[in-house]
Amino acid sequence: MGKIGDNMAVYQLQKNETNNYICPKCGRPLRFVDGTAVQIVGGRADMASILPKHECDHCGVYFQELLGSGFYDEHDLPKDAGPKNRDKWIPTGELKPTELKRDENNKCVCPRCGELMDYVEGRAVTLVNGRPDMENVKDHFHCPNCQAYFRRIAATNYFQWSET
Repeated sequence: MGKIGDNMAVYQLQKNETNNYICPKCGRPLRFVDGTAVQIVGGRADMASILPKHECDHCGVYFQELLGSGFYDEHDLPKDAGPKNRDKWIPTGELKPTELKRDENNKCVCPRCGELMDYVEGRAVTLVNGRPDMENVKDHFHCPNCQAYFRRIAATNYFQWSET
């Protein structure tokens, strides 16, 4: 994975008609990936992992904003990054409510892509950018591979696909 400043070129990303950023190389919509906790890479703290990024699976690159400037630096995606088995994903319109149970590691197989999902326990309302974040108030499953959310139906063990 590249480090900030590896490339000399920076980009000012453009948006398409649906208000999504598009790849400056191929013109396809970029996939937004929120920042994560600090990761240790090669024995050192990788502070770039906390920054959100916009990924292009087609070109194998991602873009991170430089210090809130509106300009984005380009980096190569790790070779094993990106969604797996995309050609086998079930379209969201075909997903029916399904019974999901977490295992001892708080994981469950994703009904959409077949990868392991994480169980997210509900928590108190938090403020994000000055606004209440109601997304994680109730228990749900989230798949890091296909970015699907499955929310509980009432007080049952059945879950339904949700956009967020």
